[in-house]
Amino acid sequence: MPDPHDPRRNPAWQAAREWQQRARQSQSSGLLGSLKMLLAWLLFGALMIVALVLGLVFMLLGWALMPLLRHRLKKRMEQMRADQAQDVGGGFHYRETHYRESRSAQGTQREQQVLEGNYEVKDEDEDKPRS
Repeated sequence: MPDPHDPRRNPAWQAAREWQQRARQSQSSGLLGSLKMLLAWLLFGALMIVALVLGLVFMLLGWALMPLLRHRLKKRMEQMRADQAQDVGGGFHYRETHYRESRSAQGTQREQQVLEGNYEVKDEDEDKPRS
């Protein structure tokens, strides 16, 4: 009875033997195979060096442009804060006048229809006669 653990009957073992034989046959090309392998490693090394240099250049460029970008964003935030401060402090009169002036700058005429003065809101209770 044949031994089930015999490596000659194992399909994986047989496939590994075939791969070993193919590898030995491909290595038999000698100097040409070695030259191809050396050229491939040199090409790979050169590409790695080029990638490293490009990465360093882009990183340094990013670091150099960071203060300029920060300055631009800081100016934009200051402008936004200034616009908000004008809107908050101006009240209704400022907003209405600003709206009409900005609309008229785009269009036809510049008219200001805001009535200036002090106004009071009367309670409904004061209008009713007291009984």
